[in-house]
Amino acid sequence: MLVAERYRLSAPLGRGGMGEVHRATDEVLGREVAVKLLLPSRLDPVATARFQREARAAAMVADQNVVAAYDFGRHDDGWFLVMELVEGRTLAEEVRQSGPLPSERAIAIVQQAAAGLATAHRHDIVHRDIKPGNLLLTADGTVKLTDFGIARFLEDTTTTLTATGQVLGTSYYLAPERAQGRPAGKASDMYALGCVLYHLLTGHPPFQADQPASVMYQHVATPPVRPSVLRPELGGPIEDLLLSMLAKDPAARPTAHEVATAELPAAVEGLPGPDDEPTMEFRQPPSMRRRLIAVAAALTVVVGSSSAVLLDSRGTRVPETANFAPPTQPAPKPSTTIPKPTGISKPKPKPTPTQSARVVGTTQRRTEAKPSVRKPSNQGKSAQHPSTSNGKAKGKHKNR
Repeated sequence: MLVAERYRLSAPLGRGGMGEVHRATDEVLGREVAVKLLLPSRLDPVATARFQREARAAAMVADQNVVAAYDFGRHDDGWFLVMELVEGRTLAEEVRQSGPLPSERAIAIVQQAAAGLATAHRHDIVHRDIKPGNLLLTADGTVKLTDFGIARFLEDTTTTLTATGQVLGTSYYLAPERAQGRPAGKASDMYALGCVLYHLLTGHPPFQADQPASVMYQHVATPPVRPSVLRPELGGPIEDLLLSMLAKDPAARPTAHEVATAELPAAVEGLPGPDDEPTMEFRQPPSMRRRLIAVAAALTVVVGSSSAVLLDSRGTRVPETANFAPPTQPAPKPSTTIPKPTGISKPKPKPTPTQSARVVGTTQRRTEAKPSVRKPSNQGKSAQHPSTSNGKAKGKHKNR
C-alpha cells in the first residue's frame, strides 16, 4: 500500500487503541520510517481530534529521548502519522524477558525517559500514559518515549476530549490525583515514571490487584512497600528518589528535570556506605493520614460521574466496574499455643488488636481479643482463649 504517494507500507509493527503501525519506506528520501494509521472503526470526531493532537504533540517535542514525528495528513477516508522508526523493543518486553534490572541500568533508563518528559513539560504537554509499553529501548541503550495519543495540552482550557468521570490511562501507573478524578498535571507523569522505576527494580508495579478499581484505591490510600524490603541493596539515595516520585501529594514529587539530572553515585556503585549522601535532596512523601472513608468517598465521585472507568491494565480496554474496595491482605496468623493451667489464672495482657476495614458505604470494624477474666467460682481453672479466624487473602502478582 502506498500512503500519500510517498510511504510504501510493509510489515505491521503493532496495533494500539487508536491505530495500527506499519514499517514503511519513504520513497522520496529513501529511508525507513514507521507509519501509524487511524483505524477505520475509530473515525469519529473525538478519535480524529485525538489523533491530530498526538501528531501535534510529537512534532513539538523534539528530543533524542522522544520518537520524532516526520509527517501527518489524510489518507483515503482516514489519517496517517509518519514517525521515526525505532529498532528495538519496549521496556515491557525487556522486563518480561530479563526480570528485575540492575539498579544502575534501571536508573539510567528512567533518567533518559525523564529527559524526554522534561522537554514535553517545557511545552506544557502532559503525556498521561507513561508505562513500560510506551518506552522503547534501542540496541545501543537509548530510551525513546512514544505514544502521545492521550496527551494533554495544559494551555488548552477551552476543549476537552475526555467525558466527565472518565479516567484514561493504565491503572498500574495511574497517579492518585487522577484516580480521584482530578486533571493530570506534570507531576502525574512523574508518579507514573516512579511506578515504572519500581517495576524495573522489583519486577512488578508498586500496587497489584485483580480489579483496576482496587489498584486505583491503593494508589490513593496505600503506601508502597519500600524497594529495600525486597532488595536490600536498593536502600539509600535510589530509594529516596523512588519514594519521592511516588509521593501521594503531587507537590512533593520531583520534576522531570530534577530526576533527569540527579546524581546517584551510591546507586551505581551498589550498597550505600555509611557516609554516602545523595547529591540532591529529594522531598520525602508525606505521612499517610488519610481516613479510609474519605478516600472511598473521593473515589466514588469518579464512578458516580460516569458509568464507566476507562482503564487499561493489560493493554486492552477494561470492562466497566464500580468496585473500589481495597484488595484483601493476608492477616498475620494468631498464636495457637495455649499455656498450661497453673492453678490460678492471671489476667492476660491484651494482644495487639487487628484491624479490618471495608470501604465504600461501610464503616471500619475493629476486632480485638478479649483478656481472660477469673471468675470467683472457678478459681482453679484457666481462662479460654477467644478463637480468631484468619481469612485467606487471594492476590495475584502480574507484570503489566
